[in-house]
Amino acid sequence: MKITVIGGTGLIGSQLVTRLRDAGHEVVPASLSSGVDLLTGAGLDKALEGAETVVNVTNSPTFDRDSLAFFRTTVGNLLTAGEQAGVRHQVALSIVGVDQVPQLDYYRAKTLQEELLREGPAAYSVVRATQFFEFMDATMSWTSDDREVRLPATRTQPIATADVVAALADVTTGTPLNGILDVAGPDVLPLDELGRITLAARQDPRPVVTDPRAGLFAAVDGDVLIAGPGARIAPTHYRDWLAAASAR
Repeated sequence: MKITVIGGTGLIGSQLVTRLRDAGHEVVPASLSSGVDLLTGAGLDKALEGAETVVNVTNSPTFDRDSLAFFRTTVGNLLTAGEQAGVRHQVALSIVGVDQVPQLDYYRAKTLQEELLREGPAAYSVVRATQFFEFMDATMSWTSDDREVRLPATRTQPIATADVVAALADVTTGTPLNGILDVAGPDVLPLDELGRITLAARQDPRPVVTDPRAGLFAAVDGDVLIAGPGARIAPTHYRDWLAAASAR
């Protein structure tokens, strides 16, 4: 099968390209560095030539209102180019609970991406993942200083990117879902507790202060970030992942 991965040089995309190639598929990684610009549509026709499936794992450069325009334009360009190239299956990576947090501009933008895909001309699949293990450092950096880390007690179910890639690969090479698959890690943990686990593993003495107003996820209530019934639960535990990362 010939597959084009839009965003194929990023954190998820590069792993997905490798996994699909290892499985024997012909894969085209498409990104700005390869001459493909989703915002203008430049290079899309060549990148999609002969592709049966296209996977979109690109991200908006900002998390503010501009992200709405980014996804509206880029998804429109990709759907149009895909139809012209005869692409039969459009796959997108999204976020668990994305349609339940309208107060966040970026989540509204990702919801728009899903809506455009659903209304598009090709069969589609959406893989919604929970928060990545690899993003925990960035999450803590938003509300930390040399003395402490401030995090809300928002319930999360984080996942390793390698497990996200495994789910994406299965969906990409399978029958289109024409719907949504949730994927999540095996453990449900409050975000502040995740911070404590992370700092302890790195022998960082700073305390984590529970602050319901701290950071992006302070706007998320209840179990919005927790995978629902029917989700694919990944095998990798956060503590095990941290230990393996520290050993490298």
